[in-house]
Amino acid sequence: MAAEEKNLNLSNSAAPRPLDRENSDMTSLDQRLFRDVKSVLPVKRQEVLKWFGWGYKDSEFYVKDEVLCFRGEKYPLDDCSLPYFTDWVREKLNINFSKLPPKASLPQTFPKPTDNSQFVEELKTANILYSQDGLDRLIRCHGQALHDIYYLRHNMFKRIPDIVTWPCNHDEVKKLVTLAHKHNVVVLPYGGGTSVSGSITCPQDEIRMICVLDTSQMNRMLWLSKENLTACFEAGIVGQDLEKILNSEGLTLGHEPDSYEFSTLGGWIATRASGMKKNTYGNIEDLVVSVKFVAPSGVLERQCNAPRISCGPDFNHIVMGSEGTLGVVTEVVLKVRPLPPIKRYGSLLFPDFESGVKFMREVARRRCQPASVRLMDNEQFIMGQTLKAKKEWLGEFLDYCKKAYLTTVKGMDLTRLCAVTLLFEGEQKDVDRQEAVILDIAKKFKGFSVGDKNGQRGYILTFVIAYIRDLGLQYDVMAESFETSVPWDRCYTLCCNVKRRLEMECQKRNINYFLASCRVTQTYDAGACVYFYFAFLSTNCVNPVETYEIIEAIARNEILSLGGSISHHHGVGKIRSPWYGMTVTDTGVELYKATKYQLDPKNIFAAGNLLHEKTLNLMTARAKL
Repeated sequence: MAAEEKNLNLSNSAAPRPLDRENSDMTSLDQRLFRDVKSVLPVKRQEVLKWFGWGYKDSEFYVKDEVLCFRGEKYPLDDCSLPYFTDWVREKLNINFSKLPPKASLPQTFPKPTDNSQFVEELKTANILYSQDGLDRLIRCHGQALHDIYYLRHNMFKRIPDIVTWPCNHDEVKKLVTLAHKHNVVVLPYGGGTSVSGSITCPQDEIRMICVLDTSQMNRMLWLSKENLTACFEAGIVGQDLEKILNSEGLTLGHEPDSYEFSTLGGWIATRASGMKKNTYGNIEDLVVSVKFVAPSGVLERQCNAPRISCGPDFNHIVMGSEGTLGVVTEVVLKVRPLPPIKRYGSLLFPDFESGVKFMREVARRRCQPASVRLMDNEQFIMGQTLKAKKEWLGEFLDYCKKAYLTTVKGMDLTRLCAVTLLFEGEQKDVDRQEAVILDIAKKFKGFSVGDKNGQRGYILTFVIAYIRDLGLQYDVMAESFETSVPWDRCYTLCCNVKRRLEMECQKRNINYFLASCRVTQTYDAGACVYFYFAFLSTNCVNPVETYEIIEAIARNEILSLGGSISHHHGVGKIRSPWYGMTVTDTGVELYKATKYQLDPKNIFAAGNLLHEKTLNLMTARAKL
């Protein structure tokens, strides 16, 4: 339609967009520090990102002459042939690379949108950018959970959003939410689309019109106070864009989740995210000063940006972890830090995983964690070693010598050893002192340094590994990650028991080729975050995704029985909602329902996360009686 085409011509350019000056507090600070951003996520994000999987369109693992390769100029493996990785994948998952499978094909038709003509007409009057194009709707009907991508590749979604909107500022979000509430239209906030918990997956049973609120065009730095080391950003800004702006001013946020390239500030808030460098900079709840939040009942925000306030319950924490079920984040005031003058990587080897866990425990006990310290089990360590190009004869000889040194001199079993990657940030003297303490602790548990290159490589490869699952799906490999947090006294036992449980469940189902591995990624005074990776060849499975979900649910029950949490940083979403009630108790569930009804009485933010959407619809129906 003509009006739609006119709206879609509003490109994501560097030209100034409408600014809600009354609500941004910008007039009280230095306007020269305002920054408009050309986002990594344009209005038509399919121009840059894959429609059928993870990441950039030009980045992928692929097969050439029966050897796995990788391309992607933004990554260190660009234009690499990976014969060692090929051999490892063949051995672990029995994949035959002689036949190239067909790639996912874009659907030619899309589900017909549910219409709410009054809402659409008022949306036009409000001059908010929108689209009802089928592809725009399809690529925002899902996140990055295995279920999502499998359904997307096989064109199995029966329900997708009916309209996509791109509000440009807080004021436009208020208008949009008001219209949706008035016309009983469902609103699904959508940032980077990186969720692996099903939190942004379109609810399949919803009969009302579904409107996606894409935050990608709300991506500016509204103000920066270098004296206070605080900054205000719009919630749609992507992690890498936010960091670039701050770096240009000699500052950093320091928040780097694995999804940092594509996830957004609003998404971090909504899921209570954690980053790889939380030891130095904190988790998202430690970085937030205040949040501006639009709900159908009004705007929720704290009227003071002082560092700490004792004035009853902290409403920031009602917003954090709400997962798009109460409203939408529009602006966030954050703490920032000066860029560290020194950034140094490191790596350690330990004879076995138990020694590595003891090392991690001692580092946490002495509170001497570097910015990042991550322990990989043997399976992940070996896989990481295979993700490199083939070496010349001298490199092969040196690798042989290193293996001989480890087995004969150090007496290590190559099938048991594990690795720790390290990242230090700060002043030179502080980094030197911290590194010395870490190496001293490592020696107590028979660990030793294996250099900075391995550490840097392990840290950066985190961003490449996310692309492996798309390759696996082409060859019938179901793969996903899931995480938990656990007290220290149960950490090692939980890691062993969950991997053993995954193995047993595969054997019960005659799944002969699978991978179950873990890493300890975050350390705290009282416990740690453990990240599991699970994959299996699904050629013997009638319903491969259902098989995966059943096995993961069994693993989740094992985690909870051992004192682990429902989630450390992925949130609850729809996938983990069955365990939400037992986590917060019946009283907690009732408190959440009361909050939900107060902020969103019609349940227009009906993502179905935390509590099932049918439960909430019943709640709102009873409240009207």
